[in-house]
Amino acid sequence: MRPMERQRSVCDALVVLLTICALLTCPAFAQSPAQLSHSPAALDKTRPGEKRIRVDVDLVLVNTTVTDPYNRLVTGLERENFRVFEDNQEQEVVHFSSEDVPISIGVVLDLSQSMSNKVDKARLAALQFFKTANPQDEFFLVSFNDRAQLVSRFTTSVEELQNRMMYAGAKGRTALLDAIYLGLSQMKGARNTKRALLIISDGGDNHSRYNERDIKNFVKEADVQLYAVGIYDPLGYRNRTPEELNGPSLLAEVTEMTGGRAFPVENLNDLPDIAAKIGMELRNQYVLGYKPANSERDGKWRKIKVRLKPPKGLPPLNVYSRAGYYAPAK
Repeated sequence: MRPMERQRSVCDALVVLLTICALLTCPAFAQSPAQLSHSPAALDKTRPGEKRIRVDVDLVLVNTTVTDPYNRLVTGLERENFRVFEDNQEQEVVHFSSEDVPISIGVVLDLSQSMSNKVDKARLAALQFFKTANPQDEFFLVSFNDRAQLVSRFTTSVEELQNRMMYAGAKGRTALLDAIYLGLSQMKGARNTKRALLIISDGGDNHSRYNERDIKNFVKEADVQLYAVGIYDPLGYRNRTPEELNGPSLLAEVTEMTGGRAFPVENLNDLPDIAAKIGMELRNQYVLGYKPANSERDGKWRKIKVRLKPPKGLPPLNVYSRAGYYAPAK
């Protein structure tokens, strides 16, 4: 082969190779995040706790809710009414706000067989929650029965979410823990700093690949507030599995770790009002910011405690805030 022909052949081969690489990396050939999230292999691939996710920031922000003895929101407090402790050491609050800011919110909706007589009210509750939205908010929707699946990626269209929920039926078993994992994973793509996950379920899990310990570790690593609307059967009717019996306490524990709360529901007609109440709570939180006195980059868990110095004349108040965070690692 002549030198010029050999050079042309090499160039042609490079062009073909580059074209193949471009095709393989374009969206048409790549597997989408939704497909990856739905596949069993993806759920088993990276277990929470194996590689912790930490955000390297100088300022720790703590969303804080304050309620009175009647569970009503308390607004109008000032910076001097709050004290923040990290590992029992008081911190200086250098940032304080109580403004309504855009939120990235995921709704996790239970569509398992045990929800068959409750699903209409559960959908109505979700819609009522969406109605508390601001124009800058964004939402996604995860549903679950035998498996968790991403029904809608982040969107600002409440109508789109309503349409996707409208005809979903309830069937199968309950992969609640997998659904929480999928919701927290999806939150990594959120555009807003403030993030929350709302779980609407009758509690309990009987079909997840992840276990309770996995999810609690993942919740600790994620800077996301969790709220739950628990549609529980009377105790005498919870005669299925130990996991389902433990459902109410599980939801209470994982939400409280994040500064959120679980709202048990006895009357299905109360669902929409409770969902709206959670939406209003997210809009009326205090944000406390401090620069940790402990500047060690040791990757360890730091406990956070918020205490109140309420104005005189107020009754005892309740404070809800996240339990802690992982410090940056070297």
